[in-house]
Amino acid sequence: MSPHQVTKDFEKALAAYTGAPYAVAVTSCTMALLLAVAWHLRGHTNASAKVGLVEVSIPKRTYVSVPMSIIHAGGWPTFRDEKWEGWYQLAPLFVWDSARYFSSGMYSTITSYNAGVYPQGGMVCLSFHAQKTLCDTQGGAILHDNAEADEWLRRARFDGRAEGIAPKHDTFTQVGYHCYLSPDVSTRLLWRLGGLPKHNPPLPWGPGTDSDYPDLSSLEIFK
Repeated sequence: MSPHQVTKDFEKALAAYTGAPYAVAVTSCTMALLLAVAWHLRGHTNASAKVGLVEVSIPKRTYVSVPMSIIHAGGWPTFRDEKWEGWYQLAPLFVWDSARYFSSGMYSTITSYNAGVYPQGGMVCLSFHAQKTLCDTQGGAILHDNAEADEWLRRARFDGRAEGIAPKHDTFTQVGYHCYLSPDVSTRLLWRLGGLPKHNPPLPWGPGTDSDYPDLSSLEIFK
């Protein structure tokens, strides 16, 4: 049996717990966001007047890797003043950062939030960092509902490779990243998921918590 079967088992359990049709495990929420944004921006030609890149709006107070992931994916971050809890949208893309919220049935809760049900292609990005609800040394995932995207994301996380095929026999059709989740982490996350409560509240952030985010809009690297 392939040592990566446990990752597939974890993804199946993750999809069942969250209500998502598909779950793709990666090394971090940072990489989940990068791949999700890259999927939505591939072939995009609408450019912003400022830098010639697609603008993606996020709250000005969030983790610093989020705007960096947008840049690496081929977009440019803009910032809005938003008080958020648990998750927020990377607008106008159908991508949500849910690093601070993980609960049963969450996929439909987030993708239908506030503006009705979004079209196929909604992606919710998770974190399994040590300070998160389902915690370990690393890990993240993309919850989504798109069969075409699922194939692209699985190649994208694995150096552009097709799973189960040796490189010398593979046909490479896309440039990928090296961010597949290792079997040992998948094993621990699968075990922890089995004992997790069905409903978990959003994690707080701000003064006095593990995450007191700065105003990213004030940083020169994002101007």
